[in-house]
This record gives sequence, C-alpha cells and structure tokens, in this order.
Amino acid sequence: MADQRTMAELLRAPTEGYAEAIVVPPILAEHFELKHNLINMMTSDQFFGLEKDNPHDHIRWFNKITSTIKYKDVPNSAIKLMLFPFSLAGAAHRWLEKEPPRSILTWEDLVSKFINEFFPPSRTINLQNEISNFEQRFGESFHEAWDHYKDLLRACPHHAKLTHAVNHQTSAVTTAMTAILKQFQANPPPDSVKAVEEVCVTCGGAHPYY
Repeated sequence: MADQRTMAELLRAPTEGYAEAIVVPPILAEHFELKHNLINMMTSDQFFGLEKDNPHDHIRWFNKITSTIKYKDVPNSAIKLMLFPFSLAGAAHRWLEKEPPRSILTWEDLVSKFINEFFPPSRTINLQNEISNFEQRFGESFHEAWDHYKDLLRACPHHAKLTHAVNHQTSAVTTAMTAILKQFQANPPPDSVKAVEEVCVTCGGAHPYY
C-alpha cells in the first residue's frame, strides 16, 4: 500500500524516541523550579566515568548535597532525579543519554543502573583480590603501606563498620595485614584518633579502619 502521508508530513521531524530515560514523578507544588545555583552546584564536581572514578563516592557526595535541599510538597527523590543528570559529564553523560526512554522510574533504579555501569562485578573481583592478597611493598614504610591499604578500603563499596576495638583480631584478617595492624598498635599514625575493624562483604575479611 502506498504511503498516504503528504510531503509536509514526511519531512516533519520525528518526535518518537526522544523521551528522557529518567521519569520524574508529578510534582504537586505550585511554581516549583530548580534554581540555577543548584544546577551549578551539581556541575562543580561532575562524574566523568573514567577508570579511576568511583561511582559509590559520587553517589555519597550527591546524597550529601541533595539531602540539604528541601521544597514543600516536593519529594527529595524527585529533586535527585532532576538534578542527577547535571552531575554527569563525558562518558557518564553519554551513558545516561543512551539508556532506553522512560526506563528509570525511581531513584533506586537510577543508582542501581549507575553503579552496575561504572562499578561492574569484574571491578569488584579485582578489588577483592587486591584486598585479600595485600602485601607491604618492597621499600614501603609502614605508614605508606597503611595509607595504601586504606585507599583500597575506601574504594570498596561494601564496608560495614563494627565497634570492635583495634586490638580485637579475627582469623579473617590477612596475614600481611595482621603484621601491619600490630605495627599500628605499637606505633599508630600521628593523625589517628581511634581504630576499629571493618568486615568487608567484598572479600569477607575484617580490615583495620580508623
């Protein structure tokens, strides 16, 4: 069957497929709009999606900022959904643009997709191996090893703090870190206040933390 549309209709730009991935729920508040200063705040520390970037750190930063934003009759989750795209740049922004239209309905959906994209299981496995097999490097001082180890822990997305004292040992602590922990007990870094152990879901180990 011949196409019955007129030339004007054929040349008209398509409107399908341009919907945003994020669906913001209806807002009941009258005269609500995002202020430019909020948008500028989001662009001050954007997530680019580089290999060194940690999406968990970005979500923590974003939650901290948006938790202070209050509007009457406007759910905080709606504010997060509206502001989050402004906190992305580069590869991260392109990722969001490629997500299927209307595929993100809640803040939890967005966080899940974001984390899965930029902190895939392979990255968790690599981190698990680094933590579980941690060894003090040749020529590395105790304080340098301690800082190096803490950097690995900060990168781990699955820490659960316990209130055990630092001298409480468990068999899950790696042999190398047990030695380093003993050094810490005998000669704590000058900037430490107290130390506890953490159990990491990533590797199942208990790690010194302060």
